[in-house]
Amino acid sequence: MAKHEEIEGVAAKDMANAIRALAMDAVEKAKSGHPGMPMGMADAATVLFSRFLKFDASEPNWPDRDRFVLSAGHGSMLLYALLYLTGNEDITLNEIKNFRQLGSKTAGHPENFLASGIETTTGPLGQGLGNAVGMAMAEAHLNARFGAELVDHRTWVIAGDGCLMEGVSQEAIALAGHQKLNKLIVLWDDNSISIDGAISLSDSTDQKARFAASGWNVLSCDGHDMADVAKALDAATKSKDKPTLIACKTIIGYGSPKKAGTAKAHGEALGAEELAATKAALGWSHGAFEVPDDILTAWRKVGARGAAIREAWEGTLKRAAQRDAFAAAMNGEIDGAIAALGMHAQKMASEKPSLATRASSGFAIEAMFDACPELLGGSADLTGSNNTLAKGTTDFTAENRLGRYVRYGIREHGMAAAMNGMALHGGVIPYSGTFLCFADYARPSIRLAALMGIRVVHVMTHDSIGLGEDGPTHQPVEHLASLRAMPNLYVFRPADAVEAAECWQAALLRDDGPSVLALSRQALPGLRDDASENMSIRGAYELLPAEGVASRVAIFATGSELMLAVKAREMLQAEGIPTRVISAPCFELFEMQDDAYQDFVCGDDEELKIGVEAAVGQGWFEAFGLDAFVGMSTFGTSAPAKDAYAHFGITSEAIVETAKSLL
Repeated sequence: MAKHEEIEGVAAKDMANAIRALAMDAVEKAKSGHPGMPMGMADAATVLFSRFLKFDASEPNWPDRDRFVLSAGHGSMLLYALLYLTGNEDITLNEIKNFRQLGSKTAGHPENFLASGIETTTGPLGQGLGNAVGMAMAEAHLNARFGAELVDHRTWVIAGDGCLMEGVSQEAIALAGHQKLNKLIVLWDDNSISIDGAISLSDSTDQKARFAASGWNVLSCDGHDMADVAKALDAATKSKDKPTLIACKTIIGYGSPKKAGTAKAHGEALGAEELAATKAALGWSHGAFEVPDDILTAWRKVGARGAAIREAWEGTLKRAAQRDAFAAAMNGEIDGAIAALGMHAQKMASEKPSLATRASSGFAIEAMFDACPELLGGSADLTGSNNTLAKGTTDFTAENRLGRYVRYGIREHGMAAAMNGMALHGGVIPYSGTFLCFADYARPSIRLAALMGIRVVHVMTHDSIGLGEDGPTHQPVEHLASLRAMPNLYVFRPADAVEAAECWQAALLRDDGPSVLALSRQALPGLRDDASENMSIRGAYELLPAEGVASRVAIFATGSELMLAVKAREMLQAEGIPTRVISAPCFELFEMQDDAYQDFVCGDDEELKIGVEAAVGQGWFEAFGLDAFVGMSTFGTSAPAKDAYAHFGITSEAIVETAKSLL
């Protein structure tokens, strides 16, 4: 490492070998894991953490810290070793020894909810890279809003060949290049190996040319020459208008006599014999999980270096005129938005407009947008269709970081991954739009948001066969059921303008997971004339009671089909059949209600229960104990909405016929 061959008086190579040793020992003890990547990237990571990364191990959640994302999450022991060595309280030596064991914080891939210092949950390759783009966007926006004295940090990423082969990587790097996110720096572990063997078996992409074509600054270094790594990292920090890729040429399993540079070092323990031979080759003569005091002390000093910087920043924050606004942003406060939405819901109840719920959502966004400056919206090239742009809002661009609307382009997966990164960074509340059928493109990132428990809101319009002429490719008949099957995801399908405002309230009020708002293209009548209480937040509620004697039929519906249920009730009541209508905008919230409330909504066993939704029926019978379901069992068809509904038998008349045939 030339003049930097020592760190805190200890040989830099010994600092790096401590990472390698811990990774090898942990994987060997677990008989499971990926030792090769930590062994290959230990030198580069040592340079990054000891000289460039702004962090304080004693306060891992300090708002102005640099973000470090291990996108190549299979190499989790690299991160765990660094956290332990630098003094993170959550990752102890016992946790290292319990790598991949039940209840351990050192899971098979980094999980941010298990320990501090883990910025995001990575495992599915490319996700961390997409998250990092969102983190860099959040930093740029907050830097413009609050100034460099409060927000001025970088986002660093270690990504592997697999990250760059996954399709989401192109969406992420194209967005980052277009936005000129110069504080985003990616270290590519360029080891030319994947599980199957050489990368050349499956890929011949010139990655450096690809990044350059996407608007990135591209550098290269010898990943095992610490001086060369330091030179590249230093150059990257000087980039003014581009994100930077540093191609770190490394040897996977570095130091292993028999497995270095081969796929054998990728995803399996070295074995006792090879482990001993590798330690000997590295000059590491210490026992399993043993880090000599001088090396550990040096690493702990690295972990404490940022304390003075953090303390100075805290002093600046105390004196800052915007300290309260900054704290509100970082805490995700939404009181203003909730109040504004409540007033808007009451206005909609009074006016009862006939609107598509995508339009109702748009009006709700406009009603709360100024009251919640943390909202950062966007759309995947469907702004006019999704109604996600509040009037007067400017775009977030390289020239206007204060803008609050992102033109994501046709990049649903990259958009969702970036939104996760924004939410993880803090200070912004991301929402965006696309069509519901394209939830499939965003699903991997939505799933990780649900796993991590972070607040992101996906506005997904054109929610059924009601979009009509675009046909079955765009008609999402199975998507509601598949999204409802995902743990910790709230799926909202409002039926009118009041419910749209209420569902937005419910989505913002949860800070422990993502939400999807499924919204109609076609206009729907106003059905609620009272918004004094948010009924949608209970998941399901009785919209209309039965008239006369005890109810004989209960019709459960969501979204655009609620108006069909209301008409069917009128028809059944006219024939002397007492009928209730239940609106069910969110199954997940209904499942959280107490038994007494659920029993009230679902009624007794004597009552005939019919569900109605222009989608497949999976999940409906379990949620409400239905006797019948009026909905879809096939893909849709190209036709005007009214004709499509009639063709598939989703009509008020069909509901009435179903009820009468079963009574």
